[in-house]
This record gives sequence, C-alpha cells and structure tokens, in this order.
Amino acid sequence: MQLVSFYPVLLEGDRLLLREFQPSDLVDVHLYAGDPFVTRYMTWGPNTSEETRAFLEQVMQLAREEPRMTYELAVTLRDTGELIGGAGLRVHSVEHRNGDIGYILRRDCWGRGYATEAARLLLHFGFDRLGLHRIWATCDPENIASIRVLQKIGMQWEGRIRHQHLVRGRWRDSELYAILEDEWRGMTALNACQRR
Repeated sequence: MQLVSFYPVLLEGDRLLLREFQPSDLVDVHLYAGDPFVTRYMTWGPNTSEETRAFLEQVMQLAREEPRMTYELAVTLRDTGELIGGAGLRVHSVEHRNGDIGYILRRDCWGRGYATEAARLLLHFGFDRLGLHRIWATCDPENIASIRVLQKIGMQWEGRIRHQHLVRGRWRDSELYAILEDEWRGMTALNACQRR
C-alpha cells in the first residue's frame, strides 16, 4: 500500500457531512468535549476550554502532514451545517494497511442514528479511498450504545483488552471490534442489491 494523503476531506452521507475542523468550531466542539456525561467513556475529558482549543490546533496541524495518517473530522448536519460531534480515522500501519475509528456526539443528538452514519462514512473512506485492509475500534464495555453502533456497521467482536487504559485513576478494559476489507465489500454489495 502506498498512502495517498487527502486534504481537505469531505465525506457526504444522507444526513451528515464530515469535514475538516476549523478554528471557528471551538464553541461547538467544546459543547461535547467539555461535557462530563458525554466524555465519561472516553480516555480523555471532560476538557477545559484550553484543552479543546489545543485539540483543534493539533488536528488542524495533523491534517496537513505528509503522509497524512490522522483524519479527525467534524460531524455536521447536512441540511444546516450545524456541528454536532467529531469522528476520526487513524492509519496505524501503511505496510499492514490498518487503522482505527472513533466518534463522539453531543448528547442531544444521541439515538438518531448519526453515530452509525458517521462510522459508516469512515469505513467507506478507509477501505475505498485509503485502501486499508482492516479497521478496528475499541470502546468501554459499559458503553452499550457504542457497541451497538459497531455491530450495526458490520464489525465483529474480537475480544476484551484488559486494563488497557488508566483513566481518572482507575484501570479500564476495552472491547475490541474490527472489520476486514472483504467483509466490508460483501456487506456494501448486499446493501446495494437490497436497495434495487
């Protein structure tokens, strides 16, 4: 695999657009990044406003690196442009063609299928544009909503990683899910047939 860097990235879904973060996103990003309830299953947060500003500066810098390995994108509503969360894909190995995804949404946008749509857009981007072979995700075992998202997008449970992170003074396990390129292609072909 030869990594091709994409900048800027715009991923278009039925209801969502995933786009590059920009400095003017600070207030909207901090609505979810500073929320203790939203970040309770994350390994970071809740952020101070300075931490959110530092995050934005970092992802905007990473977006311009060559080769680009990190795609952290703003999740926005297609109709209004309103920023409701973030979603990212990180390439871990060009040689082995693998990476991971993650997502986070404002709590008033939960339960509407937005996380599932954003995650599917990331898989499409990772397999069809970046040429990855394996994409995985991890989540806290107590984060049932995120586990459901990973299952809906076709990821398979591969096991539990014990004491993977020390978060806020306690060790946390992670559930590991993954999907392979041929599984993704089979799933998208089946979905295309069902839509006809």
